[in-house]
Amino acid sequence: MLFNSYEFVFLFLPITFFIYFYLNSKRLVTLSKIFLVVASLVFYSWWNAIYLPLILGSMVFNFLVGQKLGKKNSKFMLTFGIVGNVALLGYFKYADFFIENFNWVLNKDVNLLHLALPLAISYFTFQQIAFLVDSYRGETKEYNFLNYSLFITFFPQLLMGPIMHHKEIIPQFQTRWKSYIKWENVSLGLFIFAIGLAKKTLIGDPLTDFAQYGFDNAQKLSMIEAWYASTSYVLSYYFDLSGYADMAIGIGKMFNIDIPKNFNSPYKARNFADYWKRWHITLSRFLGDYIYKSLGGNKTIAWVMYLNIMITFFVSGFWHGAGWTFVVWGLLNGIFVVMAHMMKRANLQMNFYVAWSLMFLGLIITRILFVSNNFSDAWYVSTTLFDISNLSFSNLMHIDPYLQSFYIVLALFLALACKNSMEIAQNFKPNFKYIFYTVILLTASLFTFSSAKEFLYFQF
Repeated sequence: MLFNSYEFVFLFLPITFFIYFYLNSKRLVTLSKIFLVVASLVFYSWWNAIYLPLILGSMVFNFLVGQKLGKKNSKFMLTFGIVGNVALLGYFKYADFFIENFNWVLNKDVNLLHLALPLAISYFTFQQIAFLVDSYRGETKEYNFLNYSLFITFFPQLLMGPIMHHKEIIPQFQTRWKSYIKWENVSLGLFIFAIGLAKKTLIGDPLTDFAQYGFDNAQKLSMIEAWYASTSYVLSYYFDLSGYADMAIGIGKMFNIDIPKNFNSPYKARNFADYWKRWHITLSRFLGDYIYKSLGGNKTIAWVMYLNIMITFFVSGFWHGAGWTFVVWGLLNGIFVVMAHMMKRANLQMNFYVAWSLMFLGLIITRILFVSNNFSDAWYVSTTLFDISNLSFSNLMHIDPYLQSFYIVLALFLALACKNSMEIAQNFKPNFKYIFYTVILLTASLFTFSSAKEFLYFQF
């Protein structure tokens, strides 16, 4: 079930909202939690119920391991839990990748498994690994399976994050005043949801259409078309993924739950170190807390710190996709982050506009690698960006220069010159002006639902 669908907006969300708070108003708190878990599982299994036992089995496994860790911080049990999660993720996400490379290296012909990737497996796996480590560290305080199920399945963040900690969400569901409807939170949540929905449907989707058409014909792009396609993809990923995060935060707010923000104007950064502090914040936090710091973080000599950064980004790249292009994408991001740290240590500073331009160019290059089907396409598009001999303003086959220019300029203006959604929400007041904005954004977005598109990160 998509957030940008009629069945979600007009059926699932209002029905779930009112039944949940009705049960709480009757002081049926346990029943209200059971209902919300069941509703969230219905939301998850809407696409394909075949994977419902998978997430349920994963939850039971991690809950039992976490329970053991809460009683005794056993390194063996922690390792067992992490290996179990990684094995599950590895089987579904990376089995064919390893078979393909096995066949290539040893000249074999082992049949691929062609496994469909279960929805949200990367997200709920990381969230549960974090839970196990937190349990080992003594940072979780109660082990009720119903609360744990609510922590994992709460539908706004189930499919694409933000990746949350147990201690961030469960205490909120146990706070008495959060069990009752707060109309100021409902109005604020609807406003944030409307912003996210508009970002996804009115800006992100058209940019994705332009870019996807270009990359489907990657080897035929001219220099101008390569710039249009690659810039469109850079912008579409931000508006698509941050739009989802806004919608998740907005829905959470309607339920009186504060979901952590996931984006903080990342394209306003002037280097990659700052960019990764602003982009997909909860994923960066997970990688920082559980991989980078576990390796020693920055509490060591410089070259070891740089190595830790590279290892962390290697994991990030491999998490994003089962392919060498994703691995190289991660390593390239790591190199850019290391370069930013080197410049900081050397006290070297560039002009802001020069620094930003280099950062954004780096984003374009890495995003090309991220979205290309293979290295050949990525190399062609990247080199074509600077191929003056392929410069042509006529016979542009793969873009509509006028319409696409409008969307690119609009997206750049919103991403660089305007406040982000969380900053806008700080000034929210439940008055006519903000109600008008909410209605306009929701109404405009509703007209796009007939051609609704999945979120770009659904298959991660």
